[in-house]
Amino acid sequence: MAENLSIVVWAKQGCAYCAEVKDYLTKEGHEFQVVDVTDHDEQRDILQAKYGVRYVPVVEIGRGHTYRGVTELGLPALETALGEAEKWDLDSVY
Repeated sequence: MAENLSIVVWAKQGCAYCAEVKDYLTKEGHEFQVVDVTDHDEQRDILQAKYGVRYVPVVEIGRGHTYRGVTELGLPALETALGEAEKWDLDSVY
């Protein structure tokens, strides 16, 4: 049985790129959660530790025990990551 994608968007208020990502995901019918880093430097510390960046948007895409963080700006990188995630063979993941 295929598991649905889990999507988390790390974003901040007033960020045009963040709004673009959320609008795209909504239009494509993807459910997602938002982690708002506005005025929360501790959240940016988490991004720094996980991905080596402090900027947003960062999109985490997961399914099963497999996940990927998309740190590249622009919708083409997100589209590619979503397409790859849909093809993940979870039976081959330990």
